[in-house]
Amino acid sequence: MPRDIQERAFALALRVVTLERDDSFRVTVRRVIVEQLVRAATSIGANLEEATGAQSKADFIARVGIARKEAREVQFWLRLGQEAGVVQAADWTGLLQEAEEVSRVVSAIARSAKRSPSRGD
Repeated sequence: MPRDIQERAFALALRVVTLERDDSFRVTVRRVIVEQLVRAATSIGANLEEATGAQSKADFIARVGIARKEAREVQFWLRLGQEAGVVQAADWTGLLQEAEEVSRVVSAIARSAKRSPSRGD
């Protein structure tokens, strides 16, 4: 997928969440961003736990793949929250970097699992 469409989609989201400056709108936007962030962040660990108990290689790869997608989503919500000014950057210092690192590790696990030979699955 071309990176420019991802950037355009992000810019669109940013424009939408910064449409209004009144307190009730900002509270709603903050709640939505934080809720989505919490869902995605907790899903990473839950799917990695499910992968640990996978019944097959395909099941393992699928669960790790979901964790990888959720890790990327965490990055999106963190970036959106920061750029929209909904949260203070100091509140989430290091979270975006950690999300990027977790995403890289989970991606490496997924690549490795896809390359490894099957053990009778």
